[in-house]
Amino acid sequence: MALILCIDTATRVCSVALTENGLSRASRCIQSAGYSHAENLHLMIDEVMQESGVEVKDLAAIAVSMGPGSYTGLRIGMAAAKGLCYALDIPLIGVSTLELIQSHPEVVAVGATFAVSMIDARRNEVYAAVYDIQGDCVMEDQPVILDKHSFEKFLNMGITVFAGDGSIKFREQCPHPNAVFAQEAIPDAKHMGSLAFRNLAEGKTESLAYSEPHYLKDFVAGKPKKLL
Repeated sequence: MALILCIDTATRVCSVALTENGLSRASRCIQSAGYSHAENLHLMIDEVMQESGVEVKDLAAIAVSMGPGSYTGLRIGMAAAKGLCYALDIPLIGVSTLELIQSHPEVVAVGATFAVSMIDARRNEVYAAVYDIQGDCVMEDQPVILDKHSFEKFLNMGITVFAGDGSIKFREQCPHPNAVFAQEAIPDAKHMGSLAFRNLAEGKTESLAYSEPHYLKDFVAGKPKKLL
């Protein structure tokens, strides 16, 4: 029995799940117009552990969404996951946020030739990755500036489903008849279990000392607000 606590804070969604052998036993998910991850994350962890009747000492590993996504959100999730792993002396498992979106049931149900996971990166840019029907990555995580020709190579080869909050603005630009949109397929820790369990079984774990989130772009601080 492999009990894995899964954490995702990469976007405006904050979610936690306790999974057993890849299947979710209990989960919490908050979708917010703002970022409240620091306030909610540890409370959500406590809730799923209590609901499952599992003690932290029983955990086999902690899995965390590695990005791309929000700089601050990723740091919050990574810090919580590393702290728990260090205290419990258990492995840290990293999961791509874009792969997490691709594994959403709404995306899988389409049965498309390709799935494009997209996270809004502001303006007309997204973080994106492309997966084939077997779930193998055929275009690695990268920033993409959108236009009507974006992902045309994949669209010309068959039905292509676009998922995640970044797909909302692409839907307005994409005229291709092979495009399908599953923009409600948000990253959610309750769908992370199978990916985390696979990585654990394959020995794919992260270094507690040196692992960092996959930001894809350098952090740019905003201008401080003026005090009245």
